[in-house]
Amino acid sequence: MTKKISKPLAKVVAASVCGPMHHYKKMPCQDYFKHSTRGKNFVAVVSDGAGSAKYGKIGARVVCETLVDLLANCSFENIKRRIVSSIEVARAKLMRHRLNKTKSSDGLIDFSATVVGAVCNRQGKGIFFHIGDGAGIALSGDDYEQFIASKPENGNFLCETFFYTMDDWKDSLRFTTFEKADTIFLMSDGLTNFAFSPDYSKIETKFIAPINAFLQKEASRPKALRALNNTLNTPMAKRLNSDDKTLLWAKI
Repeated sequence: MTKKISKPLAKVVAASVCGPMHHYKKMPCQDYFKHSTRGKNFVAVVSDGAGSAKYGKIGARVVCETLVDLLANCSFENIKRRIVSSIEVARAKLMRHRLNKTKSSDGLIDFSATVVGAVCNRQGKGIFFHIGDGAGIALSGDDYEQFIASKPENGNFLCETFFYTMDDWKDSLRFTTFEKADTIFLMSDGLTNFAFSPDYSKIETKFIAPINAFLQKEASRPKALRALNNTLNTPMAKRLNSDDKTLLWAKI
C-alpha cells in the first residue's frame, strides 16, 4: 500500500544575518530558527541566543530543534501544556550538555536564549508562545490594520529581557491565540523596530507589506531567500540596528 503524503501546511522562507556588532567582534550569528510543514501542525520557532552568554547559539539551536520535533505531530488539545513540557525537555538537554560543567540548572545561564514560536493546526487554529523579546505577527489576507501580535517583553533596564533558561522561565512564558490566519511572521529582536510602530500598536507596512507581497508571488525559493537576505543586510538595516536579525515568513 502506498503511504499517503500529507500536503505541506505552509510555504516558508526564513533567513538569519549576523549583526554588525557580532561581525566586528568576529562572533557568529547567535540567532537560530527551525520549522516543520508536513506534520499534523505547522510549527516554527525563532530563538535569539544572548550575546553575553558563552553558548547562547547552542541554547537557541536546542530549543528550536526540540520544540519543532515535539510539537509537529502532537494533538492541538492541551497545546499549552505540550509547549511547556517541550521547553522542559529542551532545558533538560542543556542540563546534560557536555559544555554544562554543573550538569544542573545552575549552568543554564551559559546557554541563555529567548524564544518565540507558533503552532497552527490544519483546522485553522493557531497559538504563539513567547519568552523574552522578538515578536510574532499573524495576518489574514492583506489587511495590515487587523493583526494579532505577540509583542516583545523586556525587563526594567535597557537591553534586559527574559530567557527560557532562567529558573523562573514559566513566569515569563506568554501565549497568544489566533484563528484563520494565512500569514505568519516570526522575528528576533533585531527586527522589531522595523516591523512595528514604537508602541507596537501598528505594523510598519513599509517594511512588512513589500516583503509579504514579494514572497507570496516569488515561486523560486532561491530567489526568495536571496531577496530576504538582502533585505535584512542592507546598509540602512545595519545602521538602524546592530543586532543579529532573523525573519521567518510563512504562508499557511
